[in-house]
Amino acid sequence: MITLASLIVFLAFYTLYYTSKRAVLSYDFGFEKWMKNNPKQTKITGLLLLTTAYAMWLFTQSLCCGTLMFFIQLMTIGSLIIILAPLKKVNSKTLIGVLLIIALLEFYYY
Repeated sequence: MITLASLIVFLAFYTLYYTSKRAVLSYDFGFEKWMKNNPKQTKITGLLLLTTAYAMWLFTQSLCCGTLMFFIQLMTIGSLIIILAPLKKVNSKTLIGVLLIIALLEFYYY
């Protein structure tokens, strides 16, 4: 559940990052072009994804712990996206690999 919330936070911040006018963006995938052409729907989608991830954190943790972990995760993932996206280090293969490792660790220690 935490891995799924992490994925949703990543997708939410990535969609909101692509609505920025100051960011250096690359349009390699079809959904990135869609995000560029539909900024209002992209912002709404990003905010809904953030709300969903926060609700998942609240469901798995208590109110204070879930809120703290959500904001820590949001700051960490946001910093990594801002640093690594212009360098084109964020791609689907890397994301899938990292999420598989995190999911395996979560199921192993759960």
